[in-house]
Amino acid sequence: MIEDLGATLLDVVCGSTDRDIEIEAVVIHDILDDAMPMRGALVLGVGLSDPVEIAALLHALAAQEATALVLRAPVRADDALLEASEQTGIPVLALTRGASWAQLTAMLRSLIGEGDVGDRGAQTLGGMPAGDLFALANAIATLLNAPVTIEDRNSRVVAFSGRQDEADPARVETVLGRQVPERFTRQLEERGVFQELYRSTNPIDVEPVGTTDGTPSIPRVALAVRAGDEILGSIWVAVQEPLSGDRVRALKDSAGLVALHMLRLRAGADVERRLRADLLATILEGGPGAADASARLRLNDHRCVVLALSVADGRGDDLSPDARGAAERQRIADAFAMHLGAVYLRSAVAVVGNVIYAVAGARPDHSDADLRAARVATDFLGRLGSSSDIRVGVGTIAEDTSTIPVSRIHADRALRVIQQSTRHDAVAVFAAVQMDALLVELGDLVRARGDQPTGAVALLIAHDRERGTQFVETLRAWLDAFGDVSVAAKRVYAHPNTFRYRLRRLGEISDLDLTDPDTRFSAMVQLRLLVPDEIRT
Repeated sequence: MIEDLGATLLDVVCGSTDRDIEIEAVVIHDILDDAMPMRGALVLGVGLSDPVEIAALLHALAAQEATALVLRAPVRADDALLEASEQTGIPVLALTRGASWAQLTAMLRSLIGEGDVGDRGAQTLGGMPAGDLFALANAIATLLNAPVTIEDRNSRVVAFSGRQDEADPARVETVLGRQVPERFTRQLEERGVFQELYRSTNPIDVEPVGTTDGTPSIPRVALAVRAGDEILGSIWVAVQEPLSGDRVRALKDSAGLVALHMLRLRAGADVERRLRADLLATILEGGPGAADASARLRLNDHRCVVLALSVADGRGDDLSPDARGAAERQRIADAFAMHLGAVYLRSAVAVVGNVIYAVAGARPDHSDADLRAARVATDFLGRLGSSSDIRVGVGTIAEDTSTIPVSRIHADRALRVIQQSTRHDAVAVFAAVQMDALLVELGDLVRARGDQPTGAVALLIAHDRERGTQFVETLRAWLDAFGDVSVAAKRVYAHPNTFRYRLRRLGEISDLDLTDPDTRFSAMVQLRLLVPDEIRT
C-alpha cells in the first residue's frame, strides 16, 4: 500500500510497515461509536489530533487486531505516540494535505478489493504483476525521467507514478482527485487535443493548460493507448523539455504493454463480477456450498440483511434493449457496492438475473438492521437523483448464513409490492408490507385460476353494467372510508344524502349485510382482487 500510495498520499509517521499482514477492510473511527469491528482493518482517524487520545486508540486497535492508523497531516509525533506505536506494533500514517478522506478510501478499497473473492495465482505481463498499472507507471516514469499518469477514455486516472511533486499544481490536483478537473478537460477539448490524440499513433505535444489563479503549468506529452482499433485510454507525461527520440520510442513501446494491462484489468473485472455473482447466488439459494461461498465473500459469522433492487432499462443508442438493461443494472450495482462499502464493514453486491442483490453484514447489537438497511438504500437513491427508476425491497434479518435465503425471499416479496403499487415509496421493508405481499401473491393465484366475483359483488357489477348505476363505486368508497358517509361521499363527488340512498339501494339489490364483519371483509377482498380496474371506480 505504501509503495502504491506513498509520497503522493501517505507518509509513515512512526512504526514499522514491513509486517506481512493483509489489510481486509477500511474503517472510519467514530469516537461516538466504538463497536465497529477492527480486525484486519486500516483505520482512518478522522478528526483526531490529540496525541494522548491517539495513543489510547492505538492500544484499543491493537487489542482488536487492526493493521494501521491513518491521521490527517501534520501529525505531532511526541514521545507518547512513538512509544504507543512501538508497543502495539500499529504504524501511524499521515494523509497529505489537500487529499480528502473520500479519495483515500476509494483508492484503498480498490487496492484491497482484489482478495475479496479468493486468492488468485500470481500472473505477470512484461515482468510485472498482471494489471499492476501503478508499477508500470513507475517503470515508464523511470524510462522517461518524468512523472506519468495513465488515464481512461473519460480522463479518470487509473494509475500514476511517483515524483508527481515535480510536475505542476494541475497534475497534483488531478492525481489527488483521480480525475482531470473539468476546467482543464474543457480547454483540451476546445483546442482539439483529444481529437488529435486519438487520431495519431505517435505521441503529441500538448501546450500547458491555462490556470485562473496564475499558478505555473508545464507542457505534456500524450499518447493514446490502443487495442486494435479500440481506444482504451492514454498516457500523459509532464515534461520540462521535449522528449528525446529514444524516450519517444520508449513511450511508444510502453503503450502496448499498458494496453495489455488495461485489457487484463477489464477482463479481470468481468471475471470477478461473474465469480462474485455466482458466489452470491449460491448464498442466496442456500445449500451445501453456501457456507464456503459466504466465507469467500467474508460474510460468514455475520448477521445479514438482503436487499433486492430492480432497475429500469438504460437508453444507450448503441446497445440492444437487453444489453442496455444489463449495462444499466451493472452500473447501478457497482455504484451500490461502493455506497454499501462506505457504510458496512462487510457487504457484497451482484447482478443475478434481472435483479441486483446485496447482502449487508449487520452488527450484532442492531435489532433494527432491516430498517437501517432501508435508510441506507433510501440515501443511495437520493444520491442518484430524481431521474432514477429504481425500487428496493429489504428482507428480514438473517441471523446466520443458513437463513439468508429466507431474507432473500422476503426481499423479493417486498420488491414485488412496490413494483405493483403506487402507495409505497421506492424502498419497502418486508416487515412493513407483509400483508401487501400476501395480497400480491393472492392476486397471482386468482389470475392463475381465473376466479371471478361471486355473490353480492357479482350482482352489483351486473346491475351497474345493465343500468349505468355506480353501486360498486359506492360500496368501495364506503368500505375505504370505514363507513364514514361524509368522507365516502366526498370521494365519489356525491351529496351525503345521495350517497346514503345509493347505499340503501345496493343493500336491497344484492342483499348485502354491511353490519356483518365477515361480509365486509369478503367484499373488500373481492373488490381488491377480482373486480376489473375499469369498474372499480
